[in-house]
Amino acid sequence: MKDSALQILAGGPTDSRISRRELAKILLAAAPALAFPAVSSAHPVWSHLTDSDFLDSAEPQIASPNWKPIFLSPAQEASFRVLAELTLPGSSKALVSRFVDLLLSVEDRVAQQKFLGSLSAIDGESSTQFAKSFARLAPQQQESLLVSISTAPRSGDVSSIMRGHFEGLKEWIAGAYYSSEIGMRELGWTPDRVFSTFPGCSHPEGHP
Repeated sequence: MKDSALQILAGGPTDSRISRRELAKILLAAAPALAFPAVSSAHPVWSHLTDSDFLDSAEPQIASPNWKPIFLSPAQEASFRVLAELTLPGSSKALVSRFVDLLLSVEDRVAQQKFLGSLSAIDGESSTQFAKSFARLAPQQQESLLVSISTAPRSGDVSSIMRGHFEGLKEWIAGAYYSSEIGMRELGWTPDRVFSTFPGCSHPEGHP
């Protein structure tokens, strides 16, 4: 890791609780030195992570006991929440689906429709193979479907299109997850200890 990134990580708050705003600052400062998991530099999540006012307002909204989705329908949020947890275990605890719902509510229509199209494609494939929506599948069926989609060849056929849909959703999941305290700790950060390098995502390469 570059020294500048290491210094910023070392200067983080020592409180055991840290806001997403502070985590975003740390992550963005260290990002050039990281092989950041699964999120391209052009992805819209990066622009939201630089918006301190938005992040400050996001915190109480997504943690509210009375939370309801703003952009996604309840069924869409439930499907995405299951998908996120299978993709990056711990996503439910990190409130990934809630944070992404909030991000989408302020995104442009192109990004919104692309996200919904990809989520619908996953549900459609689930219905084709198992006659059920993705959220209603048994855990083994959900994992089997995601493995087949995420490992499909990049050959331009139907299976590769489905893989593209999954990878687009995975970028949203990874951006929301790794900007949370749970995700940052997985990368090696703690409030009172600095690693000379981030170990990176611990999920095996073959995981969807």
